[in-house]
Amino acid sequence: MKKSLLLFVLFPVVAFSNSFWGKTGHRVTGEIAQNYLSGKAKRALNDLLDGHSLAFVSTFADDIKADRAYSKYSPWHYVNYPLGMSYRDSEKSEYGDIITAIEECITKVKDKNNGREDRIFHLKMLIHLVGDLHQPMHASRAEDKGGNDIQVQWFGEGSNLHRVWDKNLIESYGMTYTELASELKVVSRKKRKEIQAGTIYDWVDESHEICGDLYKSVEMGEKLGYRYSYDYNELLFQQLQKGGLRLAKILNEVFG
Repeated sequence: MKKSLLLFVLFPVVAFSNSFWGKTGHRVTGEIAQNYLSGKAKRALNDLLDGHSLAFVSTFADDIKADRAYSKYSPWHYVNYPLGMSYRDSEKSEYGDIITAIEECITKVKDKNNGREDRIFHLKMLIHLVGDLHQPMHASRAEDKGGNDIQVQWFGEGSNLHRVWDKNLIESYGMTYTELASELKVVSRKKRKEIQAGTIYDWVDESHEICGDLYKSVEMGEKLGYRYSYDYNELLFQQLQKGGLRLAKILNEVFG
């Protein structure tokens, strides 16, 4: 019991804030992925998710955080390693990270010998974590808790670099998740293949590299607003789109 409580106390302060991509962001990635599922994947997901959509279950991994019984999954939402280094070359956490978590989820979901409830749990976690993988501040550095310690103002209200990318940017845009997903799902076959190329190791390093640029985008205490939105909304939408298309690729492979 003491060990469980200690894990709960330590992990949430390492690299993330109260939400990841916010509910809107996760639902966007889920909705985009839904449009690119194979027939076989659709049937399997419909069965395991009792007819619910990917968007509907995409926030599950955040929703369970309030329950200390799930505290051991806190490190699954992110990874920290030095800027300029690849994930493969970095020192790995003994508690796991977003990459080891995605790999474990894929293994558990694919194994039909696992109990139904276990497969469903790891499927919901997988859907969420692939979204988190594309929020650049979830592949960041530990010394500032993934940007949580970099305090800024967002339209005159207190925030931090992590929260700006979790919630502020996407919520300030003022579109629902279905409106955003409808716009972002339109992509050519060639472009889709380019986005879906590579592995989760490539994708985390991509997010990590973007994260390095985002650290340079603000100064401590800076007042952010329309200019920042104008400069970074395109990157935000790009990451949401990549998350959705790559989630579809993973699910099609899992249920292929």
